[in-house]
Amino acid sequence: MKFTDGNWLMQPGVTAAYPAEVYEAQDLGDTLELFTPTRRILSRGDTLEGPALTVRLSSPLEGVVRVQVEHFGGVPKPGPDFALHHEGVTPQIEIGPGLASVQSGALRTEVGLKPWSLSFLTGGQPLTRSAIRGLGYVQCGDECYLHEGLSLGVGELVYSLGERFTAFVRNGQVVESWNRDGGTGSDQAYKNVPFYLTNRGYGVFVNQPKAVSFEVASEHVSQVQFSVPGESLDYLVI
Repeated sequence: MKFTDGNWLMQPGVTAAYPAEVYEAQDLGDTLELFTPTRRILSRGDTLEGPALTVRLSSPLEGVVRVQVEHFGGVPKPGPDFALHHEGVTPQIEIGPGLASVQSGALRTEVGLKPWSLSFLTGGQPLTRSAIRGLGYVQCGDECYLHEGLSLGVGELVYSLGERFTAFVRNGQVVESWNRDGGTGSDQAYKNVPFYLTNRGYGVFVNQPKAVSFEVASEHVSQVQFSVPGESLDYLVI
């Protein structure tokens, strides 16, 4: 789903808020919990306006980092849910004056605290990162969405997302991950999987059984954006 109108404008009726900084970071043992307001908190008055997001980083398996983003907690979750495999991994969590990190196997996730940033690395080399205004909370009238945009490098190709009848390389495509029987010659499919991988050697699984909208280098050519309706977003980098 496209929320922007080019690089400078938003679609009519759309307002968006993006994490500005990490106001508070906590090591919960197996989870790094981050409280991220969507504006810089320079004075007491800055706490009076704008949404705030809670971001949790954990690791169900070695070499996998799970990112859970929540705006309002306590929202009923009727299911169904994907069954995730957990092996009791306790990642290495560090919180410094300007940077926090989560290390799981070869995968390292770094969070810039002021200003906000989120990057994924292996062997000291970047894999992908949350693009500028990649993570956001969007309101469209009475509906709200959470989205993430993970960067793509030059020449990086995106594959998968389940059964599709479009080009094998997904770059430039809009993919709606929602099972439909529209025939084997349309952009609809009935074997959708909200998982993509790239020729950089990593994959991203969006842990949302609800409708997921992917903009694969189609809204912004240097990123994959995925968005879901509601107050939470959950994805894993593998």
